Amino acid sequence: MMIKPGVKVVLWMIPGAAFMLLFVLVAGHFYKGENPTEQLAFKARRVDLVGRMQVALASASEAEKSAVLAITDQESQVFADQARSAATQLEQERQELEKLLKAGGTQGEQALLARFSRDFTELQRIDREVLNLAVMNTNLKAYSLAFGPAADAVKEMNAALSRLVAAHADSPEAKKVMLLAYSAQINVLRIQTLLPPHIAEESDQKMDALEAQMDKEDRQVRKDMDGLAALSELSGSSDLATARSRYANFTKIKTQILALSRENTNVRSLEISLNQKRKTMLLCQEALNALKQAILEEPIKGVTYGSPPRPR
Repeated sequence: MMIKPGVKVVLWMIPGAAFMLLFVLVAGHFYKGENPTEQLAFKARRVDLVGRMQVALASASEAEKSAVLAITDQESQVFADQARSAATQLEQERQELEKLLKAGGTQGEQALLARFSRDFTELQRIDREVLNLAVMNTNLKAYSLAFGPAADAVKEMNAALSRLVAAHADSPEAKKVMLLAYSAQINVLRIQTLLPPHIAEESDQKMDALEAQMDKEDRQVRKDMDGLAALSELSGSSDLATARSRYANFTKIKTQILALSRENTNVRSLEISLNQKRKTMLLCQEALNALKQAILEEPIKGVTYGSPPRPR
């Protein structure tokens, strides 16, 4: 015959059973945490994640530098995409490490990861600015115009003026033709030599000064051309018409060059990369190095590190 326990007995047993269950769960948790093999595996997993983050950080930085230094839009875009991809991978690994540290990391490790996360957020902001500028390549495009179409226009203008001088070497106005033509050639060359410094300049104030000098030389070139056109014996001269046409073309290209130069995307991206980016990158590296060292130095009961003591 079964004997049913009384209500009082049952009520007394419930707290006892709950206490025993809680004791088993806590004991199991601490037993698991103190298992050296599991602790070593947990440590290795975290150290591996930090190492992968360091590699991704270096890869993103290398790709960013390549994007800044690339000489074509296509190359800049390829490297910029690589930098963004490496940064995305790093962020995924950071989130995974954050979960592990919340589950079993120390407060110091969590603080170091939080420090890295703050610095990495700033690094990502800087990278977005740098990469957006780098792919535009306005300074490189300005150089390409200056040493390509602009230089060709000046060359053709000077060739036309040289033919003009030679064709009228024996005329009564030969000296005047020569002086006006040579003055125009000299002043257009002065404008041409001011373009590269303008493209390389990062200061708006210095750009203004260079453009003011160009305007001065431009006025003199136009005055010389008008002086040549006023000579009756040059009326209808095809060489003079060619010289004026080529100078007009040069002026149009110069306007494009100055506009591109003012955007200054290559100069600005390089300056940010070498200053703001470098400083923040060092902070990220320091935080990861400190985090890795903190994880490695976690004590594990029954496990020693370093070389064994020498026998006496």
